[in-house]
Amino acid sequence: MDQICRYCQALKFRYEPPGMCCSLGKVVLLNLLSPPEPLQLLLAVSPQLRNDNLQIVIRADKTPSGEHAGRFSAPTVEEVAIIMVGDPVDNRAIKITRRDSTVHVISDLHRSYDALQYPLIFWQGQDGYHINIKQVHPVTDNETNKKVSSMCYYAYRLMIRNNQDNYILRYRQLYHQYVVDMYAKIESERLRFLRFNQVKLRSEDYIHLRDAIIGKNDENLNINNIRNAFILHSSYIGSPRNMQEYVQDAITY
Repeated sequence: MDQICRYCQALKFRYEPPGMCCSLGKVVLLNLLSPPEPLQLLLAVSPQLRNDNLQIVIRADKTPSGEHAGRFSAPTVEEVAIIMVGDPVDNRAIKITRRDSTVHVISDLHRSYDALQYPLIFWQGQDGYHINIKQVHPVTDNETNKKVSSMCYYAYRLMIRNNQDNYILRYRQLYHQYVVDMYAKIESERLRFLRFNQVKLRSEDYIHLRDAIIGKNDENLNINNIRNAFILHSSYIGSPRNMQEYVQDAITY
C-alpha cells in the first residue's frame, strides 16, 4: 500500500479508486474505541498460542438428528460463504428478547444491530450503520442533505489508516463473519432501493413490459394477471443488463 487518502488517511494501492475509502471526504465516522485490556491481550497474541489448548473433534455418530450432514463436516478449504435464504429483498426477521421476556423485532438497518450481533467487536454497544447518517462537505465539514449508504459506511470502517489502529481486522473468523453479514446487508439495501424506486428508473418504459400491457392481439391476455416487473439497473453487479454490458465491452475490446 503506497497511496494515502488526503481526506481520511486510508492506505490504498496505487490503482485503487480514489473515493473507495471515504467518498473523497464525504464520509466521516467516529473512530471506534480501543477494546479493554483483556480483549486487547486476546487480539494481540499469536494465533498459534491461542490454539494450543483447543481441539475440535467431529464425530459422525454424534451428529444431531434432523440436521444437514454438511454442517458438521470438517472444512476442506479456507473460504467465506453465505447463504441468503428466500428473497433477499424481504426484511430479515431479527428478534430481540427483552428483560421482561417480550419479543421485539428490529430491522437489519437498526443502529444497534451491529452491537447486538457482534458484542465482542462493539463492546460498548456503539451505534452501527443506520439510514440517518449524513454526508459532510469535504471542505467545510458541514452536514449535507445526502445520506451515507451502507456500502460507503462499511468501506470506511474496514480501511487501514495511519492515524488509528483498526482492531476489527484482528478478530479473524469473527471478522470474516462480520464482513459477510454486512455484505448481505449492503445487497439487501441496494435491492430495496431498486424495488422502491422503479418510477425513477422508468421501468414501465422497457419494451417487454409495455408490449405485455398493450398487447391487443392476444385475446387471452388478462391485464389483471400481469404482476409488477422489477427492473435491475445495469449498475447492479450481476444483473442481466450489467452482464450484457460486460459482454458488449469484451466483444468491442
